[in-house]
Amino acid sequence: MRILVACVVLICLFSCEKNYYPKPKGYNRIDLAPSEYTSLPDSFPYLFEYAKSSEIHADKSWISERYWIDLHYPQFDADVQITYKNIDPTGSNLKDLLRDSYKLASEHGVKAYSIDESVVKLENGMMATLMELSGEVPSQFQFHVTDSTDNFLRGALYFKTATANDSLRPVIDHIKLDMLHMLNTLEWNN
Repeated sequence: MRILVACVVLICLFSCEKNYYPKPKGYNRIDLAPSEYTSLPDSFPYLFEYAKSSEIHADKSWISERYWIDLHYPQFDADVQITYKNIDPTGSNLKDLLRDSYKLASEHGVKAYSIDESVVKLENGMMATLMELSGEVPSQFQFHVTDSTDNFLRGALYFKTATANDSLRPVIDHIKLDMLHMLNTLEWNN
């Protein structure tokens, strides 16, 4: 028995000399190619360039309207939901459309650390309101743009995944650039 204990002790002393350290945290590697763009078909009351890596799908919400679309990014399982409304000739529904846009963004306030809102002048001369939401929210970037007389367009980015937003940050930033390109190339087609 003493010989067995001595053998076990000697094996333990001389067999392992390496120090083991815990592995550092890692993140998924996401390779993002620069976006290429194509024009939206002219059958819509608005025109813009969108990323070729996305697909146009008809809106599948329960309120589906004719000019509502989803720009689906199959590689990331993400959608940019685009909603469009005509402003009535008196302009009375513009106030409601703006209120709904802010309400939809603020509903994420329960999980959002912050909602940063900015009004920017686009390259095409239009003004747009951009809303960036921080935290574990389902929609990280939203916008609306209007000419105040005839057209109102709203967009929101959604991911169909439970992956934490900090891990999705490179993809969010990539799609956000696509959305900004879309806004900068926006034209009303009416």
